[in-house]
Amino acid sequence: MTINTVLFDFDGTLVNTNELIIASFQHALDSYAPGRYTREDIVCYIGLPLTESFRKIDPDRAEELIEIYQKHNLAHHDELIEEYEGVKETIQELHKQGFKLAIVTTKRKHTAKLGLEVSGLLPYFSSVVTFNDVDKVKPDSEPLDKAMKELGSRPEETMMVGDSQYDILGGKNAGVRTAGVAWTIKGEDYLRTFEPDIMLNKMPDLLDHLGVKTT
Repeated sequence: MTINTVLFDFDGTLVNTNELIIASFQHALDSYAPGRYTREDIVCYIGLPLTESFRKIDPDRAEELIEIYQKHNLAHHDELIEEYEGVKETIQELHKQGFKLAIVTTKRKHTAKLGLEVSGLLPYFSSVVTFNDVDKVKPDSEPLDKAMKELGSRPEETMMVGDSQYDILGGKNAGVRTAGVAWTIKGEDYLRTFEPDIMLNKMPDLLDHLGVKTT
């Protein structure tokens, strides 16, 4: 069946927030254990909800660390967020062609909306499913199921696009097609081990895979 619905992760997929996330983690962790956590350590936490990440580090101080992280993240949000080449044009074309589009992210609602507004992408998405909207996050199928329900879409006509294993596994659990992005901070080879249906070298490649004819 033809794909008419595309669900996108946000961080590291549509917008380059990697340095913002890493800097915010580093700031919080340096307040907790100065010098203990490296950049490589922090990259391992990318893709997880903040609650899960910080509970792994210290369950007793998780909420305190989240608060420190969020204050830094909001203070430096606009200066550290960057666009990926071709993303906005691809989203605009999909919207123009009538595709149903949604964001499925483990970000909290406020920062997800802020990122979408700053990047200029918010008007193109009919559904935005965040950490605050579900009981279970990716790789559970719940957030994808919720987005599809809001869009009136079925799994067989839906694709999930993301930069982490949680996006690919979430897509598989929801019964949708999956697309990994080669610009993932975790490395293309690593993401391929989770066997996405397709791998995008750049976002406009998605149009070709979906058979979209641009004018």
